[in-house]
Amino acid sequence: MYVFGDSLMDVGNNNYLKISLAKADFPHNGIDFPGKKPTGRFSNGKNSADFLAEKVGFEASPPPYLSLVSKSNKSNGFPITGVSFASGGAGIFNGTDALFRQSIPLTKQAEHYTKVYEDLVQELGSAAAQDHLSKSLFIVVIGSNDILGFFNSGSDQAKKTTPQQFIDSMILALKLVLTRMHDLGARKYVIAGIGAVGCCPSQRNQNKDECNEEANTWSVKYNEALKTMLPGLKSELQGMDYSYVDAYSVFFSLHRDTLHLWYGLLRLNPRAVGWGTSKPESRVCQLPTTAPTKATTSSGICTIRQRQQLGFLWTLFFYGTQQFAVPVNVNQLIAT
Repeated sequence: MYVFGDSLMDVGNNNYLKISLAKADFPHNGIDFPGKKPTGRFSNGKNSADFLAEKVGFEASPPPYLSLVSKSNKSNGFPITGVSFASGGAGIFNGTDALFRQSIPLTKQAEHYTKVYEDLVQELGSAAAQDHLSKSLFIVVIGSNDILGFFNSGSDQAKKTTPQQFIDSMILALKLVLTRMHDLGARKYVIAGIGAVGCCPSQRNQNKDECNEEANTWSVKYNEALKTMLPGLKSELQGMDYSYVDAYSVFFSLHRDTLHLWYGLLRLNPRAVGWGTSKPESRVCQLPTTAPTKATTSSGICTIRQRQQLGFLWTLFFYGTQQFAVPVNVNQLIAT
């Protein structure tokens, strides 16, 4: 299982980026994760990568790539079970991370995968490595930060291009990276559409706590373009199979007010996690339409909602109908 993406999937790569502002290495991140310490996941507990890994049958998510190449790592090579390249703040485009100063964009994540591929070929031999990779899942969950950057107030990109041109460029850039992965053994892709980015906290903060409907409209248009591109790419790339998981539709089918769960699982009081002007305070889970609620360290409302909502979402993607995953669900993709 090889994981590419942003903070929704990052299991610790950003901890190894020296100047990045997009880190989850402080409380109360990780408070409900085994060990109750920050792990680099942008979450109080498990994230999407963890839930998917559990569905696949792994005991834990693939480790972050940068942990495996760090000076403190004494092991040789990469685990055959997979690696995570995901990075909080990352986008499809290289310049998406300007706000956070440093993250690993998708093109760079693909470069890191090249090194893993070469290591596998050296260890297993070319034929065996190709066979192994053809049975592996390649998870790609990215694009939200690109859209967010475009619709953030003061965006330079929005002054240079139209939303449609920007979406078209995103699709083309993603297609090139997926093709590159295929050249290096990838065959089974799990590709997520983006959620309603206009309802994430940063957009709501700019819009008097209301969703930015324009950003949501273009999220839908991006997803439609992605769904249109993928069948054509499958016909071009021999042996390619994929499951497109429709995050946007799932969230709206559950409830509009649960959209914040896709963006870090919780809508946290900024001061509770140190993102505001004050230092971190008590752990507070601010649910939409309700007053802030202090949660316990292990069984509070944050943990309950995390397990029920995010775990349920990946159950839908893994076993659900074509309402949630096309042309097959993730479980069916594994069986192909």
